[in-house]
Amino acid sequence: MTQLADLRRNYMLSALSESDVAADPIRQFQTWFDEALQAKLPEPNAMTLATVAANGQPSARIVLLKGMDANGFTFFTNYESRKGLDLQANPRAALLFHWVQLERQVRVEGIVEKVDEAESDAYYASRPLGSRLGAWASEQSREVPGRDVLEAREADFRSKFGENPPRPAHWGGYRVAPTWIEFWQGRPSRLHDRIGYRKQDDGSWDIVRLSP
Repeated sequence: MTQLADLRRNYMLSALSESDVAADPIRQFQTWFDEALQAKLPEPNAMTLATVAANGQPSARIVLLKGMDANGFTFFTNYESRKGLDLQANPRAALLFHWVQLERQVRVEGIVEKVDEAESDAYYASRPLGSRLGAWASEQSREVPGRDVLEAREADFRSKFGENPPRPAHWGGYRVAPTWIEFWQGRPSRLHDRIGYRKQDDGSWDIVRLSP
């Protein structure tokens, strides 16, 4: 039987130096994201979202990145879900992208705010009909007696709204405005490259190397 302590991998694919990275972390992220797309990785926009509740309890889950620009990283969810309630109490979050085939990680920390309603409306309208109805049917993170209840709720909303359900008021987007972004490149002997960007008060970014 394989022992967990024996599971290891030596990272050999690439390197990362301060002289190679872009001056702006969003440009650097776009470069790495494009390379993840070109490598045809499964769901390269999947990211771990970590939040902290009012009582200090952290929680994490996988969500999908649905927008990225100079203002930050955008995802969409139910505002009344556990993550939504966490963000209401503590509007800070951390994101983690893990592109294991490229031996890379990107860590993001920042302040969270809701996107404007027009942006939420536009993204909601672009979703498949089943996903739009699901936003109505699911009281996300709440206990449910069984799947049949969810399916009955979905059928009720399908009957009510037909092909054009409006966006629920409890569903929309959040943007994580980064204050810290770290790029991690696996290297041999666990001497990994870690390049961090720390946002300054004037909006510029300070680039630092971290010890692995």
